[in-house]
Formats: sequence, structure tokens, C-alpha cells
Amino acid sequence: MLTSDQLEQLAPHGLVRPLLRSLVLAQLAEQVPLGAEERRQALEVFQREQKLEGAQGLAAFLRLNLLRQHELEQQLVQPLRLERYIAQHHLPKAEARFLQRKTQLDRVVYSLLRLEDLGLARELYLQINEGESDFAELAARYAEGPERSTRGVVGPVPLMQAHPALADRLRTAIPGVLMQPFRIERWWLVVRLETYSQASFDQATAQQMARELFDEAVDAMVDRQLSQLIPLRFPES
Repeated sequence: MLTSDQLEQLAPHGLVRPLLRSLVLAQLAEQVPLGAEERRQALEVFQREQKLEGAQGLAAFLRLNLLRQHELEQQLVQPLRLERYIAQHHLPKAEARFLQRKTQLDRVVYSLLRLEDLGLARELYLQINEGESDFAELAARYAEGPERSTRGVVGPVPLMQAHPALADRLRTAIPGVLMQPFRIERWWLVVRLETYSQASFDQATAQQMARELFDEAVDAMVDRQLSQLIPLRFPES
């Protein structure tokens, strides 16, 4: 637990949450045993990467960074220990998380024309739909959003990155079929779904889901610790 004086020094600089997160990660890593050989190998790799020549080079680095050797070793092996912690505590829950988020993880490529004027949106829609003009050429010329620089092409991106109203339409759209202009906020959109790739539960996705669960758990731990510090910083609240 931080003291009141420490809070007064750290809080004005926005350092309380980062410090608490760092402490939580260290505590979780400590729960994973690691052999002396793995520590030794991690230190050797670090010395090679940093071009630290022998014990003298390592000692100079430690002095310059105000570290003791065992503290440096703890830093070096922490990522490995956290990987093992995640595999043990969160990887078994990854598939359930994936099933909850599957539709958000699906990836899409779509063509987009964003305009403020409904009349122009309708005119360009007709030109594209009747084959008179190319979507990419019109987007490069008329689009009023960032898609202009990509000639209207967006993606591949996770479906969840799109505006919720647009994502709903893309989820049920037929690839290659142009949608009639529809409004989202102040924009009139002309959209055509190009490809829709459903997410699959592979090893990379499992790791992503486990990491998300881990990050949420760490954030919850940090929030609890922050709530305990509030009376120290604001005694009358």
C-alpha cells in the first residue's frame, strides 16, 4: 500500500495507476515458479542483446539503472512468468470468451462513400449500380471521409471497428451487392460489402482471448487498490 506522502508525489503526474499495475503484474508473476537455469539464460540473452561485456559490463549497466542483479533478472523473466500465468488461469476460458465475442471478431472488407448531401449520394449510387461509374473512382473524387485516400476501400478490419449501425448492415449484407444510401449521424453512406470472413478459434485467437481476460482481471485488481487509496488522498470524501 502506498503512503500518503507517496500519493502526493505520484498522483499529480498520473503515475499512481501505472505503478499499481506494475506492482500487480509483479505479484502475479511471483506466483509462477521459474528455475535458476531459465533465469540464467534470460540474463545471458539480455547481455548479448545489450552488448554488455562480461561481469564488468553488467555491473556498469546495473549501476547506471540503479538496479541490483536479482531485480534485473526479475524484470527479464516476468514476461515469461506472466505468459505461463495466463496459460494456467485464463487460457481454459478462452473459447467461452471467443463464443461471446465471435461476431465482433469477424473481419470485413467493404467499399464506402461518405457524403453530407443526400442528392449526391443518390446520384453516385445510381451511377455505380448501373455500371456507369467505378466505385473506387467516385470515392477518390467525392468521398468526404478518410476513405477517400484509399479509393473507398476499408479493411480488412474487425467488424466491431465499424459504427454499430453500419456493422449491423454489413453483418447481413450480400458481398458485391450495393446498398442504397442510408444515414448515420450527419453522413449519407453508399456501401458495398466486398468480403466477410468469419472468425475462427485458432491458437492465435485463443491467446488473444486469454490476454483480454487477463488484462480485464488486472484492471479490476488495480481499480480495487485505487479505491482503497481514495481516503488517503481525500480524507474528507
